[in-house]
Amino acid sequence: MTGTRELMVATGDLATADMVLNIGPQHPATHGVLRLALTLDGERIVRADPIVGYMHRGAEKLFEARDYRQIIVLANRHDWLSAFSNELGVVLAVERMLGMEVPVRAVWGRTLLAELNRVLNHLMFLGSYPIELGAITPIFYAFREREVLQAVMEEVSGGRMHYMFNRVGGLKEDFPAGWYDRAGEAIALVRRRVRADIDTLVRGNEIFRARTRDVGVLTATLAESYGVSGPIARASGLDIDLRRDEPYLAYAEVPPDVLQIVTRTEGDCLARFECLLDQVYVSLDIAEHCVDVLAGLPAGPINVRLPKVVKAPEGATYAWTENPLGINGYFLVSRGEKTPWRLKLRTASFNNVQVLSELLPGTLVADMVAILGSMFFVVGDIDK
Repeated sequence: MTGTRELMVATGDLATADMVLNIGPQHPATHGVLRLALTLDGERIVRADPIVGYMHRGAEKLFEARDYRQIIVLANRHDWLSAFSNELGVVLAVERMLGMEVPVRAVWGRTLLAELNRVLNHLMFLGSYPIELGAITPIFYAFREREVLQAVMEEVSGGRMHYMFNRVGGLKEDFPAGWYDRAGEAIALVRRRVRADIDTLVRGNEIFRARTRDVGVLTATLAESYGVSGPIARASGLDIDLRRDEPYLAYAEVPPDVLQIVTRTEGDCLARFECLLDQVYVSLDIAEHCVDVLAGLPAGPINVRLPKVVKAPEGATYAWTENPLGINGYFLVSRGEKTPWRLKLRTASFNNVQVLSELLPGTLVADMVAILGSMFFVVGDIDK
């Protein structure tokens, strides 16, 4: 749909008008239902307004009517590519309120599954982003590798997208017999294939680099002022990662040569893609380390036995995690009941997409999809 703003500018005998172009609210480049209202001067964008809310389902309000076991199934859905990580933030907040210590095997198990979930998230974008620039082949490789990891995730949890494997106090159940070996084989296979296929095919491709280098440059100052986080922020030179800076789970015990923070300074579309790609290798290394640690741990509990009704004490707490798309925050307020009085989500995608209003003006329409796709957001994560 297009419209014309009634701003006529006389340039000699030629009258021109800015055009308002609506991208969406349904568009394949948005990974959901987002609307972009672009004001164009010819082929150049002079204003961009990201309009969100088309997928809002009131998750935060629904939390107030569900007990602490039930809210997990709601919380893992806003970023459908990071379900395990979404569950994790909620249970960490509740456990902090309860002052609960989780068994060590559950801590390492959560760390392992969170990193596998991170790889699954990144593979989706690594495959779909080149499609938006005209390259079809990478998506087939990305889905092939996703299926390898989905197989081990499904075996342990029973789910393919919404795992529901976290519980307040640990994990739902223990890992199946022989699962560590199968997980290790899957990690090694995915690492080898990503490097041989996706990395070789895309990173050095001249056409891909021409479409992404020096396009959509996001400065570190602008990223910081908008609260941008995750691989997008690190691609602009913001060296921030909660796994290292405020470690949770078992990240403090992961060796620094394994838990490496991938950064770039260019801040363009290419840097964002390369950060995401290199993060896959790091996450696979962390997952492999966790498998080795878990295989060497003695037998023991995987969760804490809870009463039939879980009630968090009166008070408030804030937990945050380094989710695949950036920093997620969970502000929990309790009045001593079995349901939260308030559970506020700070989702990474919301801040990451808001910066488009500063990033798109001055660029060409032809570069809009390249920039939009490189911001790596999930619209459900914006709208909640």
